[in-house]
Amino acid sequence: MTGGGQDRPAARHLLVPGRGIPRPEHWQRRWADAHPEYRWAPYPPGPPYTVQERVAALHEAVMADTAPAVLIAHSAGCITTVAWAARHVGPVRAALLVTPPYIDPLWSPGPDRPSDSVFGTVPREPLPFRTILVASRTDPYTTFAQFEQYAADWGAELHDAGDAGHIETADGYGPWPDGERLVAALG
Repeated sequence: MTGGGQDRPAARHLLVPGRGIPRPEHWQRRWADAHPEYRWAPYPPGPPYTVQERVAALHEAVMADTAPAVLIAHSAGCITTVAWAARHVGPVRAALLVTPPYIDPLWSPGPDRPSDSVFGTVPREPLPFRTILVASRTDPYTTFAQFEQYAADWGAELHDAGDAGHIETADGYGPWPDGERLVAALG
């Protein structure tokens, strides 16, 4: 029930993967296996990572239903999510952004790489839905100060995960009960 006494519609959950294919032990893969109602965007997850294609796949998944979505993004999937929000609107209730990689605003791809095959400029506008950004103090791709700046730019709540690496299989995340609690809080 919401404060107004009305039932809040059940949310659907969309898993937005990073650049690679999540290993079977990865927390996103475990959540997908434990919750058959969760959907991948894109499906199937995996390379190659092309921003335009990933944003299009996320848009298709968001618009596939009128029920509000909770986006659960990891790594490059966070960049997909904010790029989607900068270009589209749709029934999104909230997002969990887990360890987005920092992309310097002045960086540009070399001449041998198409600009859309890599990240390019990351949107920095506030997101139009509640967002929790999970930050690690020992992430190899992003400093804690860079996570703080992303959170400020996107209007996200910052969740300090401590010394958690990139919150992936190599860092011991398989099971990730704290993440499950954060998703439950987003509703």
